[in-house]
Amino acid sequence: MPPAIHWFRRDLRVLDNTALHHAAKLHDTVIPAYITSEWHGDHAWTGPKRQHFLCGCLESLDKNLRTLDGRLIVRTGDAIEQLRQLVEETGAGAIHFNRDPDPYGRSVEEKLEAACSEWGVECHGWHDVTMHTPDEVLTQSGDPYRVYTPYSNNWLSRDKAAPLPRPSDLGTPPRLRSEDLPTVAHWGMEAPDAELVGPGERAALDRLKQAVDDRLSSYADLRDNPAEPGTSRLSQDLRFGLISVRTIYQRVEEARKATRSPDTRNSLHTYVKELAWREFYMAILHHFPNVLDEEFNPDWRGLPWDEPDEKFEAWKSGRTGFPIVDAGMRQLRATGFMHNRVRMITAMFLTKDLHLDWKLGESFFMQHLIDGEIASNNGGWQWSAGTGADAAPYFRIQNPWSQSKRHDPDGDYIRRWIPELADVPAKRLHVAPDDGKPIADDYPLPCLDHKTERERTLAIFKKHRQNSGR
Repeated sequence: MPPAIHWFRRDLRVLDNTALHHAAKLHDTVIPAYITSEWHGDHAWTGPKRQHFLCGCLESLDKNLRTLDGRLIVRTGDAIEQLRQLVEETGAGAIHFNRDPDPYGRSVEEKLEAACSEWGVECHGWHDVTMHTPDEVLTQSGDPYRVYTPYSNNWLSRDKAAPLPRPSDLGTPPRLRSEDLPTVAHWGMEAPDAELVGPGERAALDRLKQAVDDRLSSYADLRDNPAEPGTSRLSQDLRFGLISVRTIYQRVEEARKATRSPDTRNSLHTYVKELAWREFYMAILHHFPNVLDEEFNPDWRGLPWDEPDEKFEAWKSGRTGFPIVDAGMRQLRATGFMHNRVRMITAMFLTKDLHLDWKLGESFFMQHLIDGEIASNNGGWQWSAGTGADAAPYFRIQNPWSQSKRHDPDGDYIRRWIPELADVPAKRLHVAPDDGKPIADDYPLPCLDHKTERERTLAIFKKHRQNSGR
């Protein structure tokens, strides 16, 4: 039997990898391959933090494959051309891959399927990234959901697939040329000075264990408090496929059934519903790919956003004078991560206080987040802007002062990321200074008055709706 190629993409693991499992089951020899992109320099949808994390994940994957008598073959260039060359070099009779949820990835898959037909090679695309496909969770009339709650009810009611075992071995691979594992220099970047979590499958499984054993038992109560370790911290692991959603779901459900605590059961179930949110946004992107270029809700297309100025630069650098906003932006730049509640606060500040296009923030987040998931990031930004699927109504505008008082009452999160405020009492962190003076040396005054900008936002949205006749 001729060997098969497994094309790794965003599934950088050997445990419960659908395409890898079936490739190893159907073929005596599996050739693991990864194709790196040729682009260099600045990029609108990624940055050095995520690429550096990716490099660590590829190094880990290669080590794991060697325990299965395999080796990661790395090539650079156009994915279709590089796979064609591998087919010629190996005599492979099939290519296996896990399907991508994003429009660009799907377009490449269509080209590969057509190419394989010309080459006389089997082409197997497997469902792996989500628990359920976008076409599986539909309304009774067969239409895609536009609102989360009925989607999640349907999603939760469906049987869930169990994780698949890792292959026992990948056969005896032929000797093949492989490029060195990439570093960020491959893309013309410098290694980031950032505190990133550990890359690779082993580190991800350790985080899953810690999440199930410790973090998620109080998830319902602590998930909105950015100073507490109350979230799973598995988002980057799902993004790069270091863990499958099936494995996470199984471990969480096992813990939920094993506990006698109603509060713990509720917390674990609350977390599972967040997995449904992830798949809801992926379904939205699948059925409505135009959301990457325009507002999901047609009522809000053509809103008169302001042009970015020095306040946008202050937002990006964490110097707006709003402590909770600045803390979030500094956490993002320092770690490639931002707490989810703070993502909402910073996003709504950009769109409702600075009146800037959500696409500016969407792109900036993707350049810095190591868990940058196109569907979730787009969904979150459009939710905050009031323009997306099941979005916050335009008149629901978060007050950054009251948000910090509610979710970081002691100011621990703010002080951690803004050292200038280390000695400022908590109560001063949650109200605008009324004496015209900064609350600390080297920390700026608020760049705007929230009440004034809130009223302006309401007027902009109301006028736009009136002018559009909706």
